[in-house]
Amino acid sequence: MENWITGIIEQFGYLGIFLMIALENVFPPIPSEVILTFGGMMTKFTDLTVTGVIISATAGSVLGAVILYKIGNLLDVERLEKIVDRWGHILRVKKEDIHKADYWFDKYGYWTVLICRVIPLIRSLISIPAGMSRLNFWLFLLFTTIGTLVWNVILVSVGAAFGENWGEIVEFMDVYSNIAYALIAVVMIVALLLFIRSRRKAK
Repeated sequence: MENWITGIIEQFGYLGIFLMIALENVFPPIPSEVILTFGGMMTKFTDLTVTGVIISATAGSVLGAVILYKIGNLLDVERLEKIVDRWGHILRVKKEDIHKADYWFDKYGYWTVLICRVIPLIRSLISIPAGMSRLNFWLFLLFTTIGTLVWNVILVSVGAAFGENWGEIVEFMDVYSNIAYALIAVVMIVALLLFIRSRRKAK
């Protein structure tokens, strides 16, 4: 997949970055880490600029987030679970992933959108429960844009700084993603245990 991503950027430049980041938000398995760091690296050897890459990536990310938000407007949890049951194996998304995003949203409110934009996988999925919960669209857009901008600025800038060694950043981000997944799993397990404990006490 990395060869495909780098080839698209080399051929289409800003437009390629915009389209791939938009797809990355709708289809989380596409790794934004590769797109952004390689895009940053390309600023050292082509006419691409760091600012241009950040703007195109941010625009694509916001577009993808808005699409998922609008989908969330049309869905409820039961309908979403049915879709994931049928197509989740293709999108590499499980029902548990939807509940993780929903849990974060319910617990932390409006700020969840901002925080989750820098957490792998959940950064995309959080747009769906935001739409399902009818979060104010303009506030959603504001927090999404800010969080996305932070994520993009960091990865594009690091990619530009590392130049041809951008692959090292991708490896680091893989470790970061695994740690994030592990922490999410721990939080969910603890929350589940606390829930079960509270139910037992109630009985």
